[in-house]
Amino acid sequence: MEDTFRKSMAWLHTWAGVVLGSVLFAVFWMGTLSVFDREIDRWMMPATRISPTIAPATAPLSLDSVARAVLPAVPAGASQWRVDLPTERTPVLRFTYKAGGDEPASRQMDPQQHTFLPPQGTLGGSGFFFPFHYGLHLQWMEIGKWIVGVAAMAMLLLLVSGVIIHRKIFVQFFTFRPRKSLQRSSLDLHNLVGVLGLPFHFVITLSGMVIFMMIYFPQAYSGAYGEGKQAKAEFFADAYGKYSRPKANAPGELASLDAMANVARREWGGTAPYFVRVWHPGDANSYVELRRSYAREVTMNVDQIFFDAASGEVLHRFQAAPVMSAQRFISGIHFIQFEHWTLRWLYFVAGLAGCMLIATGFLFWLEARRARHTARGLAGVRVVEGLTVGSVTGIVVATLAFLAANRLLPPAHGLAGEDRAALEAWMFYLAWSATFAHAWWRGVAAWREQAWAVCVLAASCVLLNALTTGDHPLRALMDGKWAVAGVDLMLLALAVMAAWSARKLAARPVRAGALQAEVRA
Repeated sequence: MEDTFRKSMAWLHTWAGVVLGSVLFAVFWMGTLSVFDREIDRWMMPATRISPTIAPATAPLSLDSVARAVLPAVPAGASQWRVDLPTERTPVLRFTYKAGGDEPASRQMDPQQHTFLPPQGTLGGSGFFFPFHYGLHLQWMEIGKWIVGVAAMAMLLLLVSGVIIHRKIFVQFFTFRPRKSLQRSSLDLHNLVGVLGLPFHFVITLSGMVIFMMIYFPQAYSGAYGEGKQAKAEFFADAYGKYSRPKANAPGELASLDAMANVARREWGGTAPYFVRVWHPGDANSYVELRRSYAREVTMNVDQIFFDAASGEVLHRFQAAPVMSAQRFISGIHFIQFEHWTLRWLYFVAGLAGCMLIATGFLFWLEARRARHTARGLAGVRVVEGLTVGSVTGIVVATLAFLAANRLLPPAHGLAGEDRAALEAWMFYLAWSATFAHAWWRGVAAWREQAWAVCVLAASCVLLNALTTGDHPLRALMDGKWAVAGVDLMLLALAVMAAWSARKLAARPVRAGALQAEVRA
C-alpha cells in the first residue's frame, strides 16, 4: 500500500512539474528579480540615481514645500493628487494625479530641489518584472493571476509530494555528486535544493495565494457581506479602510501638510507617513489622506488618517482588524517591503534556489527519458527540452535583452512612433520567443549556445551602462550609488557563471538513461 501511494505521488510530482514547470520558473525568476526591483529601477532610470551624499533620504522633508512644487502640475478639475515620499531604496518623490479617465504616468521629483526629473520612458523593474511575477502581464479577466494561482497550487503539491516520494530525505540533504552523469547530479542537486529551501518555498508560495484571496476565494467575504458590487465595496471599506465626502463646489484652502504629518506621527508612535494624497484639491470639502509607513515592520499595515484640508482637523482614523492584520502580515512576508538588507539577500538567494529546483527537475526528467524516447521514436523529450531551454536560459536571455534595450533606446523617446517602454517590452517578448525557436531547432546544443548568449548579453549590459551614463561599477561605488553598482556586479557575476556553465556543457558528454536502476533504488 505504501509503495502504491508513493508511486502515485511520484506520478503527480512528475507531471505537475512537467506541465506547469515553465510557468513556475517564470514566476520564481521574476519574483527573485522583484526582490531588488527598486534597485533595478535606479539602473534603468539614470535620472533617479541621486547620490545619498547629495540628497539623503533621511533628511527632513517639508510636505508643504512639496505641495507648492506639485500644485502647478495638478490640472483643474482633478479628483486627487498624490505624492509618495522618498525611502532608502527609492530616493525620489513620485507624483501622480487623477483627472478623469486613466491615471497618467507618474512623474518623479528631486526631493531636495523639488524639481521634476525628465521622463525616463521605461517601466523599470517595479513596472515590468514585478507585475509579470504575479500576473504574467495578462490582464483580460485577470487570467494571468489565475494561471499563476494554478501554478502556485501545483507548487504546493510538488513540495508535499516531493517530501513523500523521497524516503531518504535526510541522507539526500548531504548527497551531491557533481562528477557523476548529468542525470545523477541533477537529481542530487534537485533533492539538495528542495530540502534546503523547503520552508521558504512553501511559505512564499502559500503567502502569494493568500495575497489574492479575493480572487481565488471570494467566498471569504461574500458569505458575510453578500454578493454584488455594493457588498464587495463594503468589505473593502471594512478591510482596507475608506473615507469620502462629496465636493462642496466652492473654493477651499489647503492648510499645513507638515502639521498634519506631525499629528499622524504622534498617533503612530513616531512612524512617518509614506504617502500623502489630497482629495478634491481646491474645493471647500477637500480632505487629506496620510498612510503609515511600514518600512520598519513586516506587516504591510493599512493604517490611515484623514484630515480636513482647510483646518487640519482629524476626520477619520482607520486601523485594520486582527484578521486583516494577519493577512497583511502574511503579505509582508511575501512582498518584503521592509528595510532589512540581510533578509533581502536571503530572499534573493532562496528565490534563485527555487529557480534551480525547477530547472534541475526538468533536467532529470529529460535525461531519464532521452534514450528511451529516442529509441521509440517519441518526440516528448524534444518538446519538453525546447520548453525547458526557453523557460530557463531563454527567460534569462530575454531579461538581459530587456535591460540592453533600456540602455540602447534614445532617452524618453521611442522609435517609429512606438512608446519607448513598449519597445523594451517588445524586445523582451521577441527575444524570449526566439529562444524557444532556437531550442527546438538546436536541441541539446541550445543549452550551451544560450549560456554563451547570457554571458555576452550580461557583460554588454554593464558596458552599455558605463558608455551611456558613465556609471561604471567602480565610479558608482565611489559615488555611493549602491543600487547601480550592485546591479552591474550581479550582471558580471551572471556573465562569469554563464561562461563557466557553457564551457562545462561543451566538455561534458550527455549520458542518457544510465542510472535507471540506481534512481529506482
